[in-house]
Amino acid sequence: MDTILWIVIIGLFILSFVGLISPVVPSVLAVWGGFLIYHFFINSAVLTWVFWVSMGVLTVFLLLADLLAGSIAVNKFGGSKIGETTATIAIIAGTFIFPPFGILIFPFIAVLIVEFWIQDTFAHALRAAVGTLIGFLSGRIAEGIIQLIMITWFFLSIWL
Repeated sequence: MDTILWIVIIGLFILSFVGLISPVVPSVLAVWGGFLIYHFFINSAVLTWVFWVSMGVLTVFLLLADLLAGSIAVNKFGGSKIGETTATIAIIAGTFIFPPFGILIFPFIAVLIVEFWIQDTFAHALRAAVGTLIGFLSGRIAEGIIQLIMITWFFLSIWL
């Protein structure tokens, strides 16, 4: 039975990284799913309150990193709030319409169109669209690093 549970835990951890490419998969929930399965079905004595509080803090950082990276990049590259909102909607739509490339292509094109419509200069619109792309990618990189830290911490906690 433990073998099956470990397969599920490892599968959830792998699925969390798939969530970086396909936002339909809630990556942080997959990580937490692995933690909870271990805690409730394998060994409830190993993961201490320090672990749980630390994972909660890292989860907040993970969510903020993803949101702030996109927002900061769009603003830094001259994008508008409407462009930022458009990028978010386009990421969600792109996930379903043309996975996995849609999460990169759709926001870029959507922001390019919206910013060109608002600002009336292609150079400004292109700059904002590139900012959207950079923000999305940097947010995903930050999310992946934090997830890796969380999973590594989990294994260190149970093995040491």
